Formats: sequence, structure tokens, C-alpha cells
Amino acid sequence: MLERGTWLNEPPHWNIADDALHVTTGPEGDFWRHTYYGFVHDSGHVLAVPVSAHFTAQVFVEADFQHLYEQAGLMLRASPAIWCKAGAEFSDGERMIGSVLTQEKSDWATCRMPEASGGFWVRMTLKDGVLRVQYSTDGHRWPLLRLCPFPAEDGLLIGPMCCSPQGESLRVTFRHFSVGVAQRKDLHDLS
Repeated sequence: MLERGTWLNEPPHWNIADDALHVTTGPEGDFWRHTYYGFVHDSGHVLAVPVSAHFTAQVFVEADFQHLYEQAGLMLRASPAIWCKAGAEFSDGERMIGSVLTQEKSDWATCRMPEASGGFWVRMTLKDGVLRVQYSTDGHRWPLLRLCPFPAEDGLLIGPMCCSPQGESLRVTFRHFSVGVAQRKDLHDLS
């Protein structure tokens, strides 16, 4: 599936080997619109594939976060002004789990991430105009990270995302990226 992706802001160093995407971020890439800081950045890296209005996508992420705001996870995009990114982000000296929903302006919701040996998972399910974002540290238990409206329209893109807003050279490996039919699980089903 990764081979079918198209880069938004291709990173300076990347390759696909053994069904994994290996990325080293470029300088000062980010995704953010207006809120608090006032700027608009649309310069992070996403290897995106087209998706329908009903899907479930997930990816396993390994990264060595060291610098403020370094981040990696999944991004769903309708346009430069309408998107959602979710995953881990280095903030206040530790790895946090969080998400940003942007509909003209960005929000940011974050909390301390449970310990994960070696990496973590991010899952997005879009069904009937509702986006459900989950994460997992073991691949079995998937707590809810976000539930929000998201436009179910043609032209949506999803894929592994990473960036280094205040530096460069974050090394990230994405494994097991998949996109399939939308899961129809109960909201409190954590499997």
C-alpha cells in the first residue's frame, strides 16, 4: 500500500524496505493553521493514499523523539484547511499522545502517553461524517483519542505523517499501514 502513496512535502531522506516506510524529516516542517500562534504551516511530510468517505486506516509508528513538537502518526486531509492529524508529539520534555483537528483553524488536544515499548499504533475510522481516532500501545486495546465531525467527501487522502517544527532529522519508521472498510464497532469496544 505504501508504494501507491504520493508525497505531500517529500522529505529529504526516505525509503520503503521490508514493508516499512523509513523517513528522516526535513527542517522546520509542520501542519498548523492560525490558532494561538497566528501562522499557517502546511510543510510537514505525509505519504498519502486516496480513501473513500467510509474507511478504517491504521499504522504502527516508531520514532526517537528528542526535540520540541517533533511528531509522527496519521493524517487525514480533505484540503489544506480541513484535516486531522493524530499520533505522538514531543512536548514539555516527554512524549505525548494527541490530535489536531483543523477546519480553517487548528485545535490541539494532548495528554501524557502511556509507556510503549518500541512504538505505538494510530487508527482512524471515518463513517457517516464522523471521525473516530484511537491509539494503542500493544495492538490489542484501542482507547478513544478523539471523536469529531469530518466531511465525508470525494478527494480525501490519508497516510503516515511526520514533521519537526523546530528542527530536523527526526527518524521515523512506519509499519503495517493499512486502509480497509470502516469498522462498525461500538464506541466503547476497545478492540
